[in-house]
Amino acid sequence: MGQTQQTENPEAIDVKSLQEMYKKFVEECPSGRLFLHEFKRFFGVDPTGEASEYAENMFRAFDTNEDNTIDFLEFVAALNLVFRGDMEHKLRWSFKVYDRDSNGFVDRNELRSIMASIYKVKIGSRTGREDPNLSVDDVVERILQAVDSDGDGNISMEEFIRGAQQDPWVLNMLKLDVDPARWVLENRRKSAHF
Repeated sequence: MGQTQQTENPEAIDVKSLQEMYKKFVEECPSGRLFLHEFKRFFGVDPTGEASEYAENMFRAFDTNEDNTIDFLEFVAALNLVFRGDMEHKLRWSFKVYDRDSNGFVDRNELRSIMASIYKVKIGSRTGREDPNLSVDDVVERILQAVDSDGDGNISMEEFIRGAQQDPWVLNMLKLDVDPARWVLENRRKSAHF
């Protein structure tokens, strides 16, 4: 009696997972700063593989102070946003990943680059985001038609957010799936077997 039931957010980072992430973070970068090559290794990305460019864009979005490193606070802040932020905040963060040159717009080439990386990384994954009947170029054209409201070939942050909020297919294609908590837990299980 007198106790309130709390509903748990299935996407929330629990303390144990956070401790595991910190432990892994410190093991991988004892300096307390994660450089791009370490970031790729941290997430198991081949530096020259298909996911390399995708990882570089993610790294840039995590590096909020633009010092070309990620400290644990930046890492946790990004994870908190990814896990707990509302959809608009998640879309704002995703926009930064797409906007490779940080000019405030996502052009056709930037959109195609990220979509190509996502297709390479996610083909056959359980997300089901990829439509096997649509090529990367088809997806880019469909997104531009749905989102680029002024038809200038560039997607502003406002267009990006509005388009994703108004069209479930666009939202599904534009959202970025990041699950470092799962990665840490899986990696811990693997290392426990050795």
